[in-house]
Amino acid sequence: MHQVIQNMSNGETRIEHAPTPKAPARGLLIRTSCSLISAGTERMLVDFGRASMLTKARQQPDRVRQVIDKARTDGLFSAIETVRSKLAQPLPLGYCNVGVVLETGRDVRGFEVGDRVVSNGPHADVVAVPRTLAARIPDNVDDSAASFTVLGAIGLQGLRLANPTLGEAFVVTGVGIIGLLTVQLLRAQGCRVLAIDFDESKLALARRFGARTCNPGAGEDPLAAGLSFSRGQGVDGVIITASTTSNDPVSQAAKMCRKRGRIVLVGVAGLDLNRADFYEKELSFQVSCSYGPGRYDPAYEEEGHDYPVGFVRWTEQRNFEAVLDMLADGRIDTASLISHRVDFTNAPAAYNVLAEDRSALGILLEYPEKPADELLISSLAIQPAVFNSGKAVCGFIGAGNYASRVLIPAFRKSGAQLKTIVTAGGLSGVIQGRASAFAEASTDVEDMLADAEINTVAIVTRHNSHARLVAQALTAGKNVFVEKPLAITLDELELVEQAWGAAGRDRARPHLMVGFNRRFAPQVVKMKTLLATVNEPKSFIMTVNAGAIPANHWTQDSAVGGGRIIGEACHFIDLMRHLANSPIVSVQARSMGRAESGMITEDKAAITLGFEDGSFGTIHYLANGSSVFPKERVEVFVAGRVLQLDNFRKLKGFGWPGFSRMNLMTQDKGQNGCAAAFLAAVEGGAVPIPAEEILEVARVTIESAEILRRQ
Repeated sequence: MHQVIQNMSNGETRIEHAPTPKAPARGLLIRTSCSLISAGTERMLVDFGRASMLTKARQQPDRVRQVIDKARTDGLFSAIETVRSKLAQPLPLGYCNVGVVLETGRDVRGFEVGDRVVSNGPHADVVAVPRTLAARIPDNVDDSAASFTVLGAIGLQGLRLANPTLGEAFVVTGVGIIGLLTVQLLRAQGCRVLAIDFDESKLALARRFGARTCNPGAGEDPLAAGLSFSRGQGVDGVIITASTTSNDPVSQAAKMCRKRGRIVLVGVAGLDLNRADFYEKELSFQVSCSYGPGRYDPAYEEEGHDYPVGFVRWTEQRNFEAVLDMLADGRIDTASLISHRVDFTNAPAAYNVLAEDRSALGILLEYPEKPADELLISSLAIQPAVFNSGKAVCGFIGAGNYASRVLIPAFRKSGAQLKTIVTAGGLSGVIQGRASAFAEASTDVEDMLADAEINTVAIVTRHNSHARLVAQALTAGKNVFVEKPLAITLDELELVEQAWGAAGRDRARPHLMVGFNRRFAPQVVKMKTLLATVNEPKSFIMTVNAGAIPANHWTQDSAVGGGRIIGEACHFIDLMRHLANSPIVSVQARSMGRAESGMITEDKAAITLGFEDGSFGTIHYLANGSSVFPKERVEVFVAGRVLQLDNFRKLKGFGWPGFSRMNLMTQDKGQNGCAAAFLAAVEGGAVPIPAEEILEVARVTIESAEILRRQ
C-alpha cells in the first residue's frame, strides 16, 4: 500500500509505503482508481503544517493553555516532549475515494468483490473502510464524477438542515468545490441562488450553474445584493460554505435573512455573533456536521452498525447514494470543477499546487492500475537485521500514542531487539517501525506469532483485545508484556489464566507481565525500601485527578475500553498492592450518585482495599477536578511516619530517620524501569511481578468496577 501523509511539524507531504490492511469484519478493502483532494479542508491542513510554531500556537489558543497546564503539573520538559511528539505524528490526507472492492469482511452484506464504490477512504492505492461509509456507483457515473460524492454529501447535509423549498431564495457564501456543489443542489431543489465569493473565476462557474453572483472583492455590497435578490424581503436562508476566521459571513447572513430565516454553517467561520441580529428576526442558526447522521459515532463508522431507515432517513451512506443518484441523472456537473489531474505518484506536487494556487478547485489524483497480488502485501521489510536468540527478540502489536511515545522507546533503551511491529492499518506501523529501527512492519498478527525467531511480544492495543492476544501469544510460547489492563471481564481473565496454566506444561513457562510501571518509578522504589523497615500495617490514600474525557470515548465504553476503573485505576490498585506487600482480602467501592444529566459517574469513585496483614487504603479516582491540580498523589501513614509523593516529581518524608525528601527535575513514572525489569527477566533475571499477583490485581480491579456498576 502507498499512502499520502503530511508531517504536521513542517508541512512536508510525502507518499509512504506500508503493509496493506486487512478488510474489517464489517468493512471493505478497496483498490483505488482515483481520489479527490478537498481544496478547503486539505489546504487548511497544509497551511497549518507549513506554518511556524508561533503561528500554530496562535491558531490553537486552547491547546496552548493545555500545554501550560501540563508544564505546571508534569514539568516543562514533559510538556515540550508531548508537543513535539504530537506534531511528529504524520497525518493521513484525503477522504474522497473511488475504487473497486478487493475483499469484503466476514459480516458484510450488500457488497461484492468487483463492485465500483465511493468511500471516505484516504489518498492511498488500497483503503479499508466500514461498509456504512461506502456506496456503490451507478454504471453511468464515471470515476472522476463519483470522486465528488463525499464533498457533495457535505453540501447535501447542509441543505437538509436548511430545508429549502421550491421557489425560495437562498445565498451560498463561499463557492469552492462544496459551495459550487451546493449551488447545484439548491437549483435542483427549485431554489433561486445568490453566490458570494471573492474569486471571480469561481463566481463564473456559479453563474453557469444558474446562480446570480456577488463579488465583495470587486466592490459589490453583499447586503445590497441580497436585498435586491430577495426583492426587498430578505432571503429565506443562507448556507455558508466558506473557510475563514472572520465573523463577517455569519453576520452578513443574519442581516440578509428575512424574519425567521435559516442559516446553516457547513464550512468554517468566526462565531462572535451579535444577539440583536438574531433576536429581532428570530433566526435559526445551525452548524452542519460533515456528511450527515452517523458522523463521529463509533458504532456507525467503526463498527458498521447502520441506523434504521424508518427512524433516520438520511445517514452518511444514504447521503452518498443520493448524490450518486443525482450524478447518474445528470443534475450535478462535476467536469467543470476539475482544475488539475495528477498522477498519484506525483501527489506531493499536487499539494504544492493546492498551497500556492488559491484558485485551484478539484485536484484529482489518478492511480496506476496494479494487479491485486502487488497490492495485497501484509509484511514490509524496513531494514536488515540479525538477532541474538539468547536475548529478547520482540514483536509489537500496536503503534498508538503510548506505544510510540513511551513503550517502544523504553524497550529500545533497555536493549530490546525489535523485529516486527504489527498494526491494523499498516501506516502507523511502518512509520514507527522506521523511527524505532524495527526490521519489518506487518498487518498480520498470526504471522508474527508464528515467527520462531520472535520470543517476546508486547501488546499495546485497545483493551478489549488484550486478553485474546495474551492468550494467543502465551499459547505460541512467547513471553508477553501487555499494557494494562490484562482483561476487562472475568471471562476474559479466565481465558488468560487457562492459557497461562497451559503454557508451562510442555516447555519452560514464558513470562507474563502487565505494564504496571509505577512500581518501578525511582521514588516508589525509595518508598518501598523505607516501608520494608517497618513491620506494621499501613494506611494508604491515593488521589488521582484523572481529568474528564468524553462519554463517547472508547475507554469509557465497557465493551471496548472496560471503563476507566478497569482501564486506568488498575494502576493504583497494583501500586497499593505492591507497597502493602500483602494479598488483597477485601474490596469496597462507591461512586458519585447518579445525576439527572446522565453523566458517567464510574470515573468519580472511591475504592477501599483491605490487606491480609491488616493494612488498608483508599483510592480516590476523580474525573471532576481541575487540570492545574497535580494529577497523582500517594500518601502512606505508618508507625508515626508519613510518605507523600506528588505527581512522581516530589517525594517528602515526615518522621523518617535520615530521609526528608527526594525530588526529580522531570516526572518519572517508571516506564523505563518497568521495561528494563521485564527484559531482564526474559534474559534470565528475576521475575519483576509474580504472575499470581498480576492475576490477583486484575480480578480485584474487575470486581471493583462491577461493584460500582451495581450501584
